[in-house]
Amino acid sequence: MKVAAASDLQPVMPAFAYAYEKKTGVKLSVSFGSSATLAEQIVNGAPFDVFLGADFVFPEKVVAAGLAATPAPLRYAKGTLVLFTRKDSGFNPLHMEALTDSKVTKVAVADQFQAPFGRAAYAAMNKLDLMKAVGPKLVSAPNVAQTAQFVVSGNAQMGFVSLTLASSPQMKEIGNYVLVPKAYPEILQYGVVMKNAEHKAEATAFLDWVRSSEVQDKLKDFGLEPVDTH
Repeated sequence: MKVAAASDLQPVMPAFAYAYEKKTGVKLSVSFGSSATLAEQIVNGAPFDVFLGADFVFPEKVVAAGLAATPAPLRYAKGTLVLFTRKDSGFNPLHMEALTDSKVTKVAVADQFQAPFGRAAYAAMNKLDLMKAVGPKLVSAPNVAQTAQFVVSGNAQMGFVSLTLASSPQMKEIGNYVLVPKAYPEILQYGVVMKNAEHKAEATAFLDWVRSSEVQDKLKDFGLEPVDTH
């Protein structure tokens, strides 16, 4: 079964895939990308069975194109935005004020038109009156996973990433993060099953499983918040 998953789910999906295969015998083949890119691929005919986006907008585009099995996307998680830096960056303990430090010249952020976490980061910077100071330092990445990579590789001193990525074992070993104040709209994440999916029954069962209390009760372990799925 083919799953298109937003980049913030990169640390999450291996555990989901393992647990789901163990439970049902169904193997997941997962492709990651920005929500915008994945939605565009699906609209253009990519043969995915299910799409787990990082917001409502891009799964809704799949619905609007008449390609979804449900009349609206289904909510499955809530994301959290954090500011991340390497342990050797000289900005530890990290705090939001570090963004305006003159020693910080490059701040990574996902494209606000392609990636919901990028949109949230721009909203937060605007609300916190940081854009004037931070805007000239911004380095854009196509998705939130690439944003994290910019910081990990040292191409940016810090970056706005998802809590899922920042709290993964690899990232925790390399760096530290601070929660961005909730000055951005909630990052409610939605999924859709494709109407013409090759494995429609399995895809429907998988999305139902992700939205079940069995998974919702464990989401915090992965840096996601549970949501009301009713």
